Amino acid sequence: MQLFRIKVCGITREEDAQLAASLGADAIGLNFVAGSPRCLDVERAKRVAAAIPEGVVRVGVFAGVTAAVMNETAEAVGLDAIQLHGELWPRDCDVDSKRGVPVDPPQRCGELRPLPVIRAVHLEPGDAAGANRLGDANRWVEAARQAGAPPAMLLVDAVVARETSAAARGGTGRTVDWAGVAGAHADLPVALAGGLKPDNIADAIAVSGTVAVDVASGVESAPGVKDADLMRRFIAEAARALPPVATL
Repeated sequence: MQLFRIKVCGITREEDAQLAASLGADAIGLNFVAGSPRCLDVERAKRVAAAIPEGVVRVGVFAGVTAAVMNETAEAVGLDAIQLHGELWPRDCDVDSKRGVPVDPPQRCGELRPLPVIRAVHLEPGDAAGANRLGDANRWVEAARQAGAPPAMLLVDAVVARETSAAARGGTGRTVDWAGVAGAHADLPVALAGGLKPDNIADAIAVSGTVAVDVASGVESAPGVKDADLMRRFIAEAARALPPVATL
């Protein structure tokens, strides 16, 4: 299930949501990660969500919070999908708790049903042709499937250190190895994020072979404040370069 082709994430203002949709974005990301400069409280998110036209997917972005919190927020705001940015697996629960490392385990997808889930993942190191650089992500997907429900899409974002706080996990402006995305194996639709801008989006799509893109800092004049001209250029370039999608 491909939820979107072009997603503008980290929207904090009603006018930016309306413009992004009018320019052709078919998904808008609302950030609920505490400490992020793009984080919205529920009341503010309601106003932004209300400005998004019908037919445009409202995605809530979270990292390391409970399904109960996400479901409650989704109900209050009117979200259509959830995007998970926490670590795939807890390595040591005590250490993770002390460091505040956000983890979104595989059972989250089932706990969030019927909301579809977009799972943010990272390429693993390596440069061998045909190497499975989404191996850990695919194992998470299979574990989610076994637990009751897989995610709808994978979103390949820039790598961050494991100890990185939830607030600093997205909108970093770092780029992804586009060729590595093309060589990775995934059994779900893959969206590309990380360092995308109007001037590089066509090349990023051509090299990576992605079917969808997600942008935040690349179309901003300040964190959470979208630039109209950058959005216009980005969405136009992405729309020309992306393949059509059969099901939204």
